[in-house]
Amino acid sequence: MVMGLRAVTQVTGSALPAISFAARLPAAICPIGALLMLTELNSIGAAGIAAGMLWTGQAVGGPFLGRTADRRGHRPVILAASLANAVAIAAFVTSAITDLPLAVQAALAAVVGLTVPQIGPLSRTRLVVLTEAVTKEGATGTRELTRRALSFDTAIDEVSFMAGPALAGLAVVLIHPTAGLVLAGLVIAVFGTLFALHPTAPGGTPAGAASRVRLLHPALMTLFAMALLQGMIWGSANAGTSALSAHLGDTGMAGFVWGAMAVTSSVAGLLVTMRPSSLDPTLQLRIAITAQAVLLLPLLVVDSFLGAAAAVAGIGIAVAPHLIAVFSLAEQVSPLERMGEAMALLGSGLIVGQGIAALAAGQWAERSGHHSAFVLSCAAGAAAVCVAWTFVRPKPIDRHRAAHVRATDTPETLATG
Repeated sequence: MVMGLRAVTQVTGSALPAISFAARLPAAICPIGALLMLTELNSIGAAGIAAGMLWTGQAVGGPFLGRTADRRGHRPVILAASLANAVAIAAFVTSAITDLPLAVQAALAAVVGLTVPQIGPLSRTRLVVLTEAVTKEGATGTRELTRRALSFDTAIDEVSFMAGPALAGLAVVLIHPTAGLVLAGLVIAVFGTLFALHPTAPGGTPAGAASRVRLLHPALMTLFAMALLQGMIWGSANAGTSALSAHLGDTGMAGFVWGAMAVTSSVAGLLVTMRPSSLDPTLQLRIAITAQAVLLLPLLVVDSFLGAAAAVAGIGIAVAPHLIAVFSLAEQVSPLERMGEAMALLGSGLIVGQGIAALAAGQWAERSGHHSAFVLSCAAGAAAVCVAWTFVRPKPIDRHRAAHVRATDTPETLATG
């Protein structure tokens, strides 16, 4: 089978990647859109509270939506979540315009987060199902095609999280403080619906069958730890970049500096998709996170926009290969019956890690300068290296046994060897 980008698009069709990309933009627009809107209409403190509630809602709601999609099928769950998310965004914007109490605005921000349709995790789940369906049982190349599809999807994620904040910023600057969130609501209503109704949407698994399959075993929880630490690297580095920008007198530059990571990470993800790889995902994960830990070190000495952009761009080279390996390993150790829940759980790990680290690093940077935030980035990177080399040794689940794996099985049946 021909590998590379062409092989992936032959499986997905030309429309699905474009719809998937557009449908994930609101998840990237909403946090920065909330920050910009409430900073302009209320205060920085109110903006931080609302953004924090939005992230918390997304982290809590993600696994639930993933599990529901596994059981009831993607189509009804994504459709309902997309429309609910659009309504929640409209209510949140209205609360800000009408100056409702901060508690109401924060609660509505949490609802926005809870209803995010989890396009990224469920797109990865859909690709796993599609790539396994196009090859005969046991056919050579199935695993490689799945890895390439997940690599391509990770690259789409990176591009969306680069484009989303940029679109939010432009909408706010050119139109109105609420324009970023209004755009997010319109996009999720249209493209979330298209993603839900696309013919590739997989059906559900009966609750009884899914409940007999163990999900939270040591192998997946180790990958969750890797996602959490990756999120901490992002959150603390982002806080440090913002503090550096404030120190240099131009807070608006932080977004452009941070965007350098998304550019290099997207390119790296596309290269992994297009070029053959002989590396086992476990080894790829270890190499990528070790490289990322080394590439974090220049942050400790940066004192200019150019230096920070160069350092952040360097880090991005290792981000996509690391996340591709994490999701590839999750695909191997998670049963198809609960794949959406597994992918959403890892997505929640990234979000929780960002939130925790951003809060801590922001406080430290305010007291001790931007370098203190970057110290946390380096510490999280070092911790991730230790976890990767010590604990990441997953054993793939036999797809044909997955339906027979019971919750009473021991963790060793499914986890690290």
